[in-house]
Amino acid sequence: MSTPDFKGAKIFGLFAGPLVFFLILTFSPDFWISPEAWKVVGIAAWMIIWWITEAAPIPVTALLPIVLFQLTGVFDANEATAPYANPIIFLFMAGFILGLGMEKHNLHKRIALNLIRLTGTNPNGIILGFMLTTAFLSMWISNTATTVMMLPIALSITSLLELDLTEDKGKKRFSLVLMLGIAYAANIGGTATIIGTPPNVAWVGFMSEMMNYEVSFSQYLKVGLPTCFIMLTITYLLLTKVLFPSRIKNLADSSQIIDDQIKLLGKISRAEKLVAIIFVLTAVAWILRGNLNTWFNTNLLNDTLIGMVGAIFMFATPVSLKKGEFLLDWEYTKKLPWGILLLFGGGLTLAKAMETTEIVQIVGETITQQGNVSKLLLVLGLSAFMLFMTEIMSNVALAVIFVPVVLGISISLNINPMYLSLPVTLAASYAFMMPISTPPNAIVFSSGMIPMKQMIRAGFILNVVAILLLAVLSETLIPLVYG
Repeated sequence: MSTPDFKGAKIFGLFAGPLVFFLILTFSPDFWISPEAWKVVGIAAWMIIWWITEAAPIPVTALLPIVLFQLTGVFDANEATAPYANPIIFLFMAGFILGLGMEKHNLHKRIALNLIRLTGTNPNGIILGFMLTTAFLSMWISNTATTVMMLPIALSITSLLELDLTEDKGKKRFSLVLMLGIAYAANIGGTATIIGTPPNVAWVGFMSEMMNYEVSFSQYLKVGLPTCFIMLTITYLLLTKVLFPSRIKNLADSSQIIDDQIKLLGKISRAEKLVAIIFVLTAVAWILRGNLNTWFNTNLLNDTLIGMVGAIFMFATPVSLKKGEFLLDWEYTKKLPWGILLLFGGGLTLAKAMETTEIVQIVGETITQQGNVSKLLLVLGLSAFMLFMTEIMSNVALAVIFVPVVLGISISLNINPMYLSLPVTLAASYAFMMPISTPPNAIVFSSGMIPMKQMIRAGFILNVVAILLLAVLSETLIPLVYG
């Protein structure tokens, strides 16, 4: 239920957005920016106000470019709507559909329970098992779905402790770290693949739309996977060894709980096997796409094509021909986050307008006029801005606004756009401080086991670590992979 303050902000934003838009159009500084560019500034301001205040649903705000760019004469109908059908949007849709197949038939839960079982009964081992499992699943299915599934499993483990949070510091710390570990691992795990989290998809779309550069699934994996592993390792060590060390030595019954839940799933079903086959073949094809094109002497294969083939097979593969049952039916796609796909379209259209009217170049030139700007300081500053802003507003909305500007800065400074834009994009997923920052944070906070003060403390330290890691990444791994 919305608080009065939140309702007030929505009402304020509802009127402030269009008002600011019209005020900007009224006072057009034609001497330093074109009329078309100034119109884009006004439209962007309207969208930002509505996104921050959520005056309208975030996906609805993403539809404004279709209307406003045509009414202001910035784009015609084809130009205003084409980015909503960008191939990267269909790649993300395919990833969602593959994830839905895993969720519907509980394959993700079977994978999770079996991975957790491998870590034994040592408390830190259990935490590590939950974090690794959560991160792995978040690479392929939504962070929210992963966290929703992992939370009840984690709660069944904490119930072994018969928690009295006012008396046993060790038990309290174990539960706190377990909950934080799941949320943080979900956020971090999504950064490992293109389809793992929406900001990644937005970035790939901007690289294609603005830089005419296609980032392949396998190419991104070379940066995303090592970065994810390093950040996950640091997070685990900070939580368990530095911030909240626990003296609990053993949870003997934890393995029994996991075994019982695996038994409840029963034997692996035909549907689970079929989903696993489709999923593995699709993932392998994504990773080996370049090799497959070389082997078959073709350039036809791309990530979107591969993903869509896998998605279509989810609907076309029968579980039982007699019963007319298939792995997925269209009714189940109600769970698809259609709003995020619209958000990508709106962001890509806005980015295209900012590039066409040279707004991003103007921003970049303004920065270069300040003299010699350290690239490393830029990475630190831009990543910090993105990360801490993500604590208070949608990371997807922020990414679609800010990443095109960062690309413009890269162009003006004549540096590899990967150097700035990729760390900034990853920073959008490293929001650890606040429950409202990401859905995984909010979900685990609802358990009642995380004091706000402790979440802010741990999150702030991890935010700083993430910024430093991204700076190192920009100087090492990114140049190594992208040149």
